[in-house]
Amino acid sequence: MIRARRVASLDEVPAGRPTRVDLEGIRIVLARVGDVVHACSDVCAHQGGPLSEGKLNGIRLTCPWHGWMYDVRTGQCLFPGRGAAVGSTRCG
Repeated sequence: MIRARRVASLDEVPAGRPTRVDLEGIRIVLARVGDVVHACSDVCAHQGGPLSEGKLNGIRLTCPWHGWMYDVRTGQCLFPGRGAAVGSTRCG
């Protein structure tokens, strides 16, 4: 069972900008869409790029290395269509 942990306040996660946090040695990217925060793995499934350094456009988070796009609500890869998902959960 996953325990809820507080890693940032809502004010520390600006809408439209990925925010990196570390939890027990695990890199996590927080993505705020409106007043909802989603937490995803910060490691792109393609080649390990830092998703927290990418661009957040609505629900889409783009890896800065090769442009893979993820839906922050589900972790599903949106581009390319064959891409693997990253872990994701809704916070709060």
